[in-house]
Amino acid sequence: MNLVLQGPAPDPAAIERLAAMAGSKRLVALDSGAVRCEDVSCDDELKAELYATALAARLDATLVPAGLRLQDFGLVAMDMDSTLITIECIDEIADMQGLKPQVAAITEAAMRGEIEFRESLTRRVSLLKGLDATALERVYSERLQLSPGAQRMLDAVRSAGLKTLLVSGGFTYFTDRMKTRLDLDFTHSNQLEIVDGKLTGRLVGEIVDAQGKKATVERACAEIGIGADRAIVMGDGANDLAMMRIAGLSVAFRAKPVVRAQADVALNFSGLDGILNLFES
Repeated sequence: MNLVLQGPAPDPAAIERLAAMAGSKRLVALDSGAVRCEDVSCDDELKAELYATALAARLDATLVPAGLRLQDFGLVAMDMDSTLITIECIDEIADMQGLKPQVAAITEAAMRGEIEFRESLTRRVSLLKGLDATALERVYSERLQLSPGAQRMLDAVRSAGLKTLLVSGGFTYFTDRMKTRLDLDFTHSNQLEIVDGKLTGRLVGEIVDAQGKKATVERACAEIGIGADRAIVMGDGANDLAMMRIAGLSVAFRAKPVVRAQADVALNFSGLDGILNLFES
């Protein structure tokens, strides 16, 4: 096994301490100060100790099989809100109604797994009734930003021949624009109902919830002729767990504790391009 240590301002002393704990005698420097500690062997107890020590040092620690290559995978599937992008779009739309605190509280509870996603989305969307649809363009143009490292990550996975899927419990208004902007292969999300230029507080069609996300990943994998074990799936909230569980590599990005605890990889401090350091060329 290899232990990859990385973060925005990695402390060399902390890296040396973690490498010693893991018993690694060969350290390989990677991009942006990241380090791969090779020939690591540890049980669950040591793994937990390594991860806790790294977290306290503001480092992302990931144990990965030696020789893992990006080309071993065929698809990268990403959640959108708070994963590929920095905002929760529905919270920012609600801000146009002066209702951001109320909607954001429901969003947070849903992402922690405290409220079933379908119920939470229905409740949040209903609060948007009567809002002028031009608010969607304002959110997109004024507030939506890519998460750190997103563009570099996408460029790298495309160069390696992987397909890209954006699957979201958010809205087609934003995923359609992200597909064009980032040249993504597949997108799937919810559609807001708009009548006479105003949001009705309802959705059109089936809700894309946790099981809908999982099914979308499975469909995309089938379309490109691979198994789900060759998919990398990234998310941050409880409604991402179903699709993450079927993945060959699951990545929790700046995620809620319930998601970090179940993911193969937790990027708490690194950008999305932190996944690139997990692979050997």
